[in-house]
Amino acid sequence: MVRLAAVALTLFAAPLSAADFAAGSNAKSWGLLGEEKALFTARVVDILCEMTGDCPADCGGGDRQLGLVRASDGVLVFPMKNSQPLFNGAVADLRPWCGEEVEVDGLLVGDEERAPAKFYMVQFIRAAGEAEWIKADRWTKVWAGKNPEAAKKDGPWFRKDPRVEAEIAKGGYLGLGAEADKAFIEDWF
Repeated sequence: MVRLAAVALTLFAAPLSAADFAAGSNAKSWGLLGEEKALFTARVVDILCEMTGDCPADCGGGDRQLGLVRASDGVLVFPMKNSQPLFNGAVADLRPWCGEEVEVDGLLVGDEERAPAKFYMVQFIRAAGEAEWIKADRWTKVWAGKNPEAAKKDGPWFRKDPRVEAEIAKGGYLGLGAEADKAFIEDWF
């Protein structure tokens, strides 16, 4: 409990403003609410491990949300997005550096008046001290590796993902059943 409280205080005591982190950033603006460029060095961590001490090997094997503990001030930053258009998360991009120090370049996003912290959109990542940046866009490649048959089909991943297809089969497109889908489609299209 003490560790959880300490992490929570760290998160909320130091706002995740990028004012001190914009220098040298090559992040591309997305026009998102409250976005600020942010380039910094951090250690890639399993957020649940940091908060509770429950620390499986390999940062949870890709099944847990990963975070960045900023080297300059120890703040735990939540990288909830990579550089791809959809909000798929950044775990696939950060996982190769589990427990290691990296440099990241991206955007802090959010309205600090409405929420106590901003989330981070990782656009580029590299091991600390390396010269070459890697674009944070691995999610779709990782998805295709886990779903090779679905990846062969035409269309975007979310139209052919087995998990999405199973949910649609169970409750329809709206989650309300086939009859609700039929009525909606007839009324609106």
